[in-house]
Amino acid sequence: MNDHTRDHTVSPPTTGNPTGWRDDRAESNGWEHGTLRRAVMHGVALYNSGEFHESHDCFEAEWYNYGSGTTESAFLHGMVQVAAGAYKHFDFEDDGGMRSLFDTALQYLRGVPDDYYGVNLVDVRTTLASALDDPTALHGWEIELDGDHPVATEADFEYADGLE
Repeated sequence: MNDHTRDHTVSPPTTGNPTGWRDDRAESNGWEHGTLRRAVMHGVALYNSGEFHESHDCFEAEWYNYGSGTTESAFLHGMVQVAAGAYKHFDFEDDGGMRSLFDTALQYLRGVPDDYYGVNLVDVRTTLASALDDPTALHGWEIELDGDHPVATEADFEYADGLE
């Protein structure tokens, strides 16, 4: 664990034993990178609330903590592309741009564990692949985190606002 990615205030997963967490690890309440988990929690909730730009910012700001070639970097870069692709589809009706971003996201997410930091990446990959053929696959879809589909609260918006 790197000191700059510790966050002792982040909570353990609400269910399961996702990749990135161990109950016997004291730092960051069991998370290898507590700041990554915090970014995921806020980024997913904002995405699920249709706040794609803010979601993108959560993943992007954390992505800068990791060097290229790491699983953390690949995961976060992929999630940046997921949020940006949804933003293209919903806010700009640019499905060509969405497809390009989702193609890239699928490349980054290939090989990342299926339950990385609590995100159900099997569902993410499946939905992105479906949206390449039919962009309406995104309509009503939410990212699963710890078996749930969290939505944004004021704390999520405050986190995103603090990234600027």
